[in-house]
Amino acid sequence: MRIIVVGLGNQGRKRLKVAGADAVGTVDPVAPDADWRRIEDVPPDCFDAALVCTPDGPKLELLARLLGHGKHVLVEKPLFASAGGLARLDALARANAAVCYTAYNHRFEPHFERMAGLIRSGELGRVYRCRLSYGNGTARDVRDSVWRDQGAGVLPDLGSHLLDTLLFWFGDLDAPFRIWSASRFENRAFDHVVAGARGMIVFEIEMSLLNWRNQFTCDILAENGSAHIDSLCKWGPSVFTRRHRVLPSGRPPEDAITVVRSDPTWTLEYAHFKRLCETGGPGNMGNDRVINAILDDLAVQALEGHGT
Repeated sequence: MRIIVVGLGNQGRKRLKVAGADAVGTVDPVAPDADWRRIEDVPPDCFDAALVCTPDGPKLELLARLLGHGKHVLVEKPLFASAGGLARLDALARANAAVCYTAYNHRFEPHFERMAGLIRSGELGRVYRCRLSYGNGTARDVRDSVWRDQGAGVLPDLGSHLLDTLLFWFGDLDAPFRIWSASRFENRAFDHVVAGARGMIVFEIEMSLLNWRNQFTCDILAENGSAHIDSLCKWGPSVFTRRHRVLPSGRPPEDAITVVRSDPTWTLEYAHFKRLCETGGPGNMGNDRVINAILDDLAVQALEGHGT
């Protein structure tokens, strides 16, 4: 499969490296080493698919052009569009037998796949609560960016990953999400947000630019015990812990698995995208619709009354 990379920022260069020999060219309006400045300059017959790694603004126009020409697309998350906008992209993809896939590489973390399997096995029994926390220390970097420190800030940036993780593990999210706190401690946009939903399972998601060190944690409390993830592969040792409940009480037996390896998710996700292209999909715009609807609602709540 012949690939072009559109956008040569940090993400684009990572994607270019992973694509390796599949890459036939790059597009960027300013990068001196790009092969083309505009997507319109690229001969349509020289590539089969595009990895779109641009800021949010140009994405929809780029996707419409690519899908309209029957080109498969992997686009960096989040893919923000109205329900009508996503429906139009979906129609273009179907009409032209093209795959449109929004990249959520954390699905390919070894412990994320392990957690999905544990939940689906039923071994945990009834799941009571799932808490996800994702933070880094990029508040100053974001504040200094022309286009990143605006709108709802950290909410769509990291919140999209966390919502996608819940969809991956649990499928349906049966209750509306509400902002529990939204703060602008250092930035113009929100740099720390906590939100949640109280349905059959209580979900809590925390997003922060103020952790000073990269951090991901997950805690699932359930009828037959609990399950936990501490960190992602890209940040060093990633630990999965399964605790088996002792009744009526007592110290639970504990199984812990530690993974120490370089980040495998980019390569695994690219291989997944190639398989989708080879088999005809499907893409994952249904996932985008759910994430967009929740994030849109949370952004309204945060901007209207929780910006402390």
